[in-house]
Amino acid sequence: MSTTASQTAAANQARRTRTEEKLRQVAGAIGQLQRHRLPVTYPAIAARAGVSRTFLYDNPAARDLVTAVITRAGRQRQHDQASGDAQAEASWQQRALNAEQAVKTAHAEIRVQRTRIGDLLGQLRDTHREHDSDTVERLATGNAALKQRIRDLTTRQRTLEERLQAARSSNRFLDNRIAGLEAQLLAAQPAARR
Repeated sequence: MSTTASQTAAANQARRTRTEEKLRQVAGAIGQLQRHRLPVTYPAIAARAGVSRTFLYDNPAARDLVTAVITRAGRQRQHDQASGDAQAEASWQQRALNAEQAVKTAHAEIRVQRTRIGDLLGQLRDTHREHDSDTVERLATGNAALKQRIRDLTTRQRTLEERLQAARSSNRFLDNRIAGLEAQLLAAQPAARR
């Protein structure tokens, strides 16, 4: 009876030693996967550690170790994705603001040019009779150049307005994307607590 008890104790001790060794192998495998930036999954850990998946699922210490690492990695991935989305949204918002400012500047420039054209046309009419044909031609050329400048500015304004519309559309898309990601994050949180 004493021999049987000592054999049982020795077998239990050997089993505990093997289990502790397997747990060290699992911890080492997790460390390797993280250092190499590889996905931390049950199959990957089992293959690296040289243990069965059953051991990872059945042994409470191994299961807790793997679950903690996978949960941390998932949170880090969500955090990285959320910060990347926030940066993209900020970038699009800045582009939209820049486009709006460019449109305002173009409108102001067009107003200045129209006023200048009006002044020049008035001067042209006043001096048309007083000056010879060379002066009239020079003024007509200047007028044509100013009209071309207005056309160019109007085209630029149209282009800037199209860019502004595109930026606003992208901003709305990103807002919807962020809302969807936030909903996924909220939906994933209760599942992670289980």
